[in-house]
Amino acid sequence: MTSEPLLQESLEKLEASLAMLFASADSHIPFDPAKAYSPKEREPYDALSDRFLRSFESALKFFRTWERVRESDASETFRDLLLRMEKLGFISNHNRWLILRDMRNRVAHEYLPGELLHLYEGITGTAVPEFRTLVAKASARLR
Repeated sequence: MTSEPLLQESLEKLEASLAMLFASADSHIPFDPAKAYSPKEREPYDALSDRFLRSFESALKFFRTWERVRESDASETFRDLLLRMEKLGFISNHNRWLILRDMRNRVAHEYLPGELLHLYEGITGTAVPEFRTLVAKASARLR
């Protein structure tokens, strides 16, 4: 397999994971920290969180694949990777992606309703718009 199909496959996986995240975000009802949700009522929020995690990881895999296929060397640090993706125009701001990484790390550890509210707001208000831009730019560059 040549390198370009690897990049195309990585983009397709990114698009698939983002389609699921966007579906969750488009039907998202804001979380109410004062409400006692049943397990069934929590399912859409859990799906949003899980889909965010998968999308974030798919984006990183796409970035690494891009580096391997199109760049002369791989970034040594996460920050270097983000700076390169910012320079290439895939992401709007490397600091925003550092915040997204922090959100990813918090998803697995947040259980307090007030924290969950901020997490879901971050996913829908920060991550989703950033991912929409990423997939549009990546698709345009590879198709």
